[in-house]
Parts: sequence; C-alpha cells; structure tokens
Amino acid sequence: MPEALHLISHFPAVYQIEIEGRLDAAWSDWFDGLDIVPAKRPGGAGVTILTGQVADQPALHSLLDRIRDLGLTLIKLERLDSPAR
Repeated sequence: MPEALHLISHFPAVYQIEIEGRLDAAWSDWFDGLDIVPAKRPGGAGVTILTGQVADQPALHSLLDRIRDLGLTLIKLERLDSPAR
C-alpha cells in the first residue's frame, strides 16, 4: 500500500452519512456519538444525516456495518475534512 494512503486511514476525519428513513437522536450512542439530524430530500422523502468525527477507517467501516445490519439504505457518504496530520 502506498505510504500516503496508509497514513490517511489512521487519522480521524469528519464524515457526513446520509441514510434513507428517519432515526431519532436516541441512536446517537449506537453510532459512536455522531450528530443525528432528520431531513428531507427534494421531493419530500425522509432521510437522516449523521455527522461527526470518526477515529479512523476501521471505525468508519464499523459504522457502515451498523447501517447495513439495521437494513438501512445508504444514500451518501462524504468526508468533510482532510485527516489531521
């Protein structure tokens, strides 16, 4: 693995994850303390936006596994900042 790619996976970064459907704030602890905000997509479909710092790539994959295990549909995943170095 190229060194630059290897280093990126071991630094925290802020992510925004959009999923189909609604989760309330009570799920925040289950999603490692991410902020949970209900929203609507154009056309009125309900979605949930989870935003916050994720420790590293393994932690991100763990969050994605939880989304899958709940049977939720992932709409979008975006890293909002560059990893700290």
